[in-house]
Amino acid sequence: MPRIVKKGPVRKPLPLDEILQGDCIENMKALPDSCVDLVFADPPYNLQLGGDLSRPDNSRVDGVDNDWDRFDSFKAYDDFTRDWMREAQRLLKPDGALWVIGSYHNIFRVGAVLQDLGFWILNDVIWRKTNPMPNFRGTRLTNAHETLIWAGKSEKTRPTFNYDAMKAANEDLQLRSDWEFPLCTGHERLKDDKGQKIHPTQKPESLLHRIMMMSTKESDVILDPFFGSGTTGAVARRLRRHYIGLERDKTYIRHAKKRIAAVTPLEPQDIRPTPSKRALPRVAFGQVVESGLITPGTKIYSAKRKHSATVRADGSIAVNKAALPGMIQQGSIHKIGAAVQNAAACNGWTFWHVKTDQGLKPIDDLRAIIRQNKSD
Repeated sequence: MPRIVKKGPVRKPLPLDEILQGDCIENMKALPDSCVDLVFADPPYNLQLGGDLSRPDNSRVDGVDNDWDRFDSFKAYDDFTRDWMREAQRLLKPDGALWVIGSYHNIFRVGAVLQDLGFWILNDVIWRKTNPMPNFRGTRLTNAHETLIWAGKSEKTRPTFNYDAMKAANEDLQLRSDWEFPLCTGHERLKDDKGQKIHPTQKPESLLHRIMMMSTKESDVILDPFFGSGTTGAVARRLRRHYIGLERDKTYIRHAKKRIAAVTPLEPQDIRPTPSKRALPRVAFGQVVESGLITPGTKIYSAKRKHSATVRADGSIAVNKAALPGMIQQGSIHKIGAAVQNAAACNGWTFWHVKTDQGLKPIDDLRAIIRQNKSD
């Protein structure tokens, strides 16, 4: 008897580095579950503009008056937001994340829908524009910022966050949630043969560069449901990420393809982020003692010598009874570091220091030597 083999549904290959023309929600429905690492969404803002806007010299302001930015009601906008965001959530991998950008016109409605669907907000980021458009009518404040929301697929999501890379890029300071970038202008701004903007809301590549370096890895797949003039695709190609673009306007697609094709990908070694300390091999303080880099009986100190302890042969440290009356006097570098500060926790590697000819140095420097020896 011939063996009967049941075949499951044939899974189509992902349209990597392609732009799919048509309705974004319908195109998302055609993609398989859990297939992308990041969604970057720059949806319609529903600006609700009425009439033309003019400068003091009566010249017309080239604002957003396209049909794709018009909705009949807030309910219609909310329904649209819920539909595309639900599909985005389905397409994200378990540890995938969403970035969505908006202005005061829509970001609060977007944020409410996002939370209702179970996304988990990680940060909101203020993009402060260094060259905002003035408020020509003088009736309210100059709108000098937009808001981005960074959210995990769910509360359990552990998204990519290249913390050390962002800190290194920010001159060894933690990256804050207020970012300064200019509006997209100059040679980066796509224009037609008549000098008119191709897309009214083209985002600067610097903004997407930071987002991708911060929250993706090389070869990750980034979905952009509102691809527009292709900023996401251009930056993804330069940084060796994959993109899937969804766009209904054929003119935008034509210019986006031309723009992306002109991008030269960076060399692999030039895009690798600063390694995360959390990803480095684990080294116990006992290994430092065993290696002879620090000997039992050595005194170690807090940075300003307020606290001291003595290294023991088993890799623990001890303080005298006067330092911790009625408490444990011997334990790990972390436990004793926390105890002397009356703190809930302590990173003993950076808290404790050892004497050198150049002054006090954190014992973390000794751990680095162990790691280097392991890699050699």
